[in-house]
Amino acid sequence: MEDFCRGAKIPSTGQPSPFNYLFQPDPDDLLRVSVALSFRRAKLQYVYLILRGKDLESGDFSEARRDDQFERLKEAQAYALDYQNWHEYFKALQQAGYRRSETISSKVALIYCYTLFLIGKRDFKLDAYELRTLIARWFFMAALTSRYSSSPESQMEGELARLRGLQTAAEFKNHLDQEITKSLTEDFWNIELVGSLDKALARNPALYAYYAALNLQDAKGLFSKIKIRELLEEGVYAKKSALEMHHLFPKNYLKTELSLTDRHDTNQIANYALVEWNDNIKISDDPPAVYWPKYAARFSQEELVQMCAWHALPEGWESMEYSDFLVGRRHLIAKAIRAGFQSIG
Repeated sequence: MEDFCRGAKIPSTGQPSPFNYLFQPDPDDLLRVSVALSFRRAKLQYVYLILRGKDLESGDFSEARRDDQFERLKEAQAYALDYQNWHEYFKALQQAGYRRSETISSKVALIYCYTLFLIGKRDFKLDAYELRTLIARWFFMAALTSRYSSSPESQMEGELARLRGLQTAAEFKNHLDQEITKSLTEDFWNIELVGSLDKALARNPALYAYYAALNLQDAKGLFSKIKIRELLEEGVYAKKSALEMHHLFPKNYLKTELSLTDRHDTNQIANYALVEWNDNIKISDDPPAVYWPKYAARFSQEELVQMCAWHALPEGWESMEYSDFLVGRRHLIAKAIRAGFQSIG
């Protein structure tokens, strides 16, 4: 596991390697995966007892059981460290729209979703295409709802327990589908998600889900002809980021014209959009009523309609009251996130 984790931090030179840009695990991360895969347990406190040969149901110890459980863990670890399995899993994350490490706010979600991927592949023999789509949907849901942010071990312990009675690939798939549906209700999409966007910019799961949704919809940057996923290609770095977070209503304009200086007001998630850095600099402190017509002239009417849909811009947004704009855009961002999720499959 230590060798694997060291290799995951070093770009490959053309040889098989665990390296990827999304996640560089630590050994205890992969130990969690191996224990969950072999014994359906999420809490590391069980590892010592299992390897001493304890039956976690009866409490009995046995030397024969100890040897058997060491073998089970050994096999699970080899499966978890298999390069092919590892990289197949990251294809599921790409299918979910998550293509850059900075947009993944929970390492725990990565670990537990990899566990479910391996269980579906090894133990339930789920078709590769179905499995990738299922795990893509599960990860999108888990990341968006912060499923593993509170008591993650207990959350995963319960999920693994519910898998123990399942027998077939169809049962496994149906179970995860039902859990996704329970989490992403109409109230979630229309109320909870919109409310979660009423925040100043930070490491916000809803914002990152919006970026993922833009990737899923092949969206281009605001005022750009280039796709967002191309501008944010992992491993490409310059002094200026290809895409920058642009205040749609610039901070200085809000300060001088509306007397808004509090960070919670000026740095609202709904006041940001992804633009190329040179456009961000040129716009400077101009209000949207001034800069929008100039940049809109670059595009056809059809392109403008598509751009406004991608970037959740309400009709006539450039002339709206700031507070009304924020409310309207939050609803449109939530709608775009939902559309992105539904496009996964």
